[in-house]
Amino acid sequence: MFLKHPAWVWLKKHRKEILPAPSAALQARFDEGYLFEGFAEQLFGNITELGFSNFKEYLSLPARTKAALDAGAAVVTQGRIEASPITCIVDMLQRVGDNTFDLFEIKSSTGVKPEHIYDLAFQRTVLEDAGLSVRNVHVLYVNRNYLRSGAIDASALVAREEVTAKVDELMVQTRRHIDRALKTIESFEMPDPSPRYARLGSYQEWLEIYELLEGLTEPDSIYALPQASAKIIGQLEDAGIRTLAEISDPSILNATQQRFLIAWREGERRIDSGLITGFLDGLTYPLYFLDYETTQSVIPPFDGTRPYQQVPFQYSLHVQRGPGAAFEHFEFLHRETTPPVPALLDCLRADIGDTGSVLVWHQAFEKTRNTEMAAMVPADAAFLEQLNNRIVDLMEPFKQGWVIDREFGGSNSIKKVLPVLVPDLSYGALDVQEGETASRLWKQTFLEGKNAHSAEKVYQDLLEYCELDTWAMVRIFQVLKEMVKGPPASAASK
Repeated sequence: MFLKHPAWVWLKKHRKEILPAPSAALQARFDEGYLFEGFAEQLFGNITELGFSNFKEYLSLPARTKAALDAGAAVVTQGRIEASPITCIVDMLQRVGDNTFDLFEIKSSTGVKPEHIYDLAFQRTVLEDAGLSVRNVHVLYVNRNYLRSGAIDASALVAREEVTAKVDELMVQTRRHIDRALKTIESFEMPDPSPRYARLGSYQEWLEIYELLEGLTEPDSIYALPQASAKIIGQLEDAGIRTLAEISDPSILNATQQRFLIAWREGERRIDSGLITGFLDGLTYPLYFLDYETTQSVIPPFDGTRPYQQVPFQYSLHVQRGPGAAFEHFEFLHRETTPPVPALLDCLRADIGDTGSVLVWHQAFEKTRNTEMAAMVPADAAFLEQLNNRIVDLMEPFKQGWVIDREFGGSNSIKKVLPVLVPDLSYGALDVQEGETASRLWKQTFLEGKNAHSAEKVYQDLLEYCELDTWAMVRIFQVLKEMVKGPPASAASK
């Protein structure tokens, strides 16, 4: 927390109530991490498992850890080492000598990240201050190229990287950070909470806390700038700029931010009717509006899948056979524990036909899913390749800036565009309102067999959510057509 933002650790100590509790989605990711730890531990024998489940056990953990090490334990997991005033819980210590150990950090990421090295440098500092010798330091992480075939092969799923040299480079710096962190915690004053001091890729996460902390409500604040970074915010603050209206030199902003700034200043929607008309004229009927819902897991759930691979389990499809024709709706939702892709493709082949434009939102996602499904079901590879060739990205007019509105907030997300263009259509009344929740509920309910008492409700909630995703595209498509009615403009117009 201190390295991400000094004010973060101060809040944890002095105003922890302002820090948001883990969401259900975040807790699910934590659970995935614990699941992966179990497979990583399979690579080691003769393990002494420690850990804690309540505060009393946490307090006794250092003594239990010391007892295990003094008794000659070969491998200790979830032990806590104290070297006042600092302490750490280690994922794994492996004995390689009388008082010498290899240190392991287990991460459910698909590679080693900078924060892992900082974490291990801190742990090594604690261990050495406590009188233990550390020989080598390792990170165990997920092999993203592992392809499941039968039972999970832990030795193939878990990748290992020795990071001893990288940790060595941070040891002196880490002791300085520890001293500063302790002084921060002990201070009665919170450090400057400006997002400019966010580090280790934490800008967006800290910004959400900062907005709660400062009670930001001004829509023209520089913190409303899309795709901002700590560096840009620092430059604006140093120039005394606090509002969007005060930005006189937009050259430090990227193209998206510059378009957003123009829209904000003008206050009126800007459209390039010529380019929008060209986009719409390029579509071929029948029109198909397609959206997938997917599941992913650190542990591949089905043969032929990889860690974190997005596996489609549901689709919604709205179809318009010709200009002015009524829209038809088709859908599929797998509710068995079997692999969903073969059944999904059987239905999709029958519903989507072999001609006509297929409109999606953010085409890279659907196209990648089609390519992955082709590898899983080779018999459908030709169908999926042809389907990819028909895909048109409905997000394109917004991504390219052919439609700019200050209320989009600089975002191309359908969740931002829809309420501006179609204010009468909302996800707010649904019990499932975004894809991460849909994924989590499907996996827990139909794949893992939990929530049996509410399975039917979850089924209906998922159908309603996915249907609204494609109906939202239909309505946005209709608004685009309304925008360019009449003679097409040759240049941008308001």
